[in-house]
Order: sequence, then C-alpha cells, then structure tokens
Amino acid sequence: MTTFVEKAQVMDEKAILRAVTRISHEILEQNKGTDDLVLVGIKRRGIPLARKIATKIKEIEGVSVPVGTLDITYYRDDLTKKSEKPKVFGENISTDIDNKIVVLVDDVLYTGRTVRSALDALTDIGRARRIQLAILVDRGHRELPIRADFVGKNVPTSIKEHVKVNLQEYDEANGVYIMEKM
Repeated sequence: MTTFVEKAQVMDEKAILRAVTRISHEILEQNKGTDDLVLVGIKRRGIPLARKIATKIKEIEGVSVPVGTLDITYYRDDLTKKSEKPKVFGENISTDIDNKIVVLVDDVLYTGRTVRSALDALTDIGRARRIQLAILVDRGHRELPIRADFVGKNVPTSIKEHVKVNLQEYDEANGVYIMEKM
C-alpha cells in the first residue's frame, strides 16, 4: 500500500473561498448571467464545490442555479469489466440538461480521465448546448486533451506527488495539500 505524507499546504480555507468566489464570477461573466445554467458536481468533492459555487452565484445574482450530482464510477476506463451500456450510478440531476449550459465541477484535474468519463455520462443523460469545466486545482500531467474553463489554482506537481483536497463536508477542515509518496 502506498502511503503519502504532507509536503505543503497550498490553499487554506480562505484561499478556497476566494477561488470559489472568483470561479463563480468567471462563470457568470463568460455565460453572461445565469440563463440556462446548470452546475453538476462530480462525486465526491465536486459535489460540495458545485453547491458552494451555486451559493455564491445566488449571493451575486440573486438567482438559484440548479445543482446536480454525478457519480461516474461505471464510466471509468480503468475498470476491468464494463457493461455494454453503463448505468450512471448516483446521478441526481433534477433538471433537463438538453440545450443548457452545463458546468461540470470537480476538485482536482490531473490526467483528464475523470472528466472524460463525466462527459460520457452527461451525453447519456442529455444533449447540453455547451459543457464547461470548473476545477478547484489543476495539477497538470494530462493524458487526454482536456482543459478547464475555470480554475481556482494551478499547482505544478511531480508524478510522485498527490494533491489532497479536504472539504468540511467530508473532512475536519478545508484545505488543499501536496502529498509526497513515501
């Protein structure tokens, strides 16, 4: 079993809040408001981040943006067995995404494979007009040609490092850490 030790904290609670605020403003600016906007958090830590962005957008615009959740487990390409038509497990998108602007939200962008899986899952749910990507931390090392539209912080890392995002909803506190493989 691989173990990691904390090397450095790169974001504290205030930095995460500032990043969420900046991402929220950028989403509103790029999309000229909230019309047809839907946020979809990728399980696990993308879900509370999507909710935080929705809360911030409501503070700024006075409009509640729909927030859905997506568990892409069965769309991952690293599973050994796949069904012919995988089921979107844990999908909870209460609004129709057809012809909407969908902003996928996740905590860390690394190889791009999670995002590719989320795109596959969304395509099975509906036909969005546009899909954008909001990421708290972009750590580089892409294996697929995927980039985020909205980034909280770029954190260059080595392959031997890991980025750990702690959010109060799952962890004791908010923070982003670079972890080093032991």
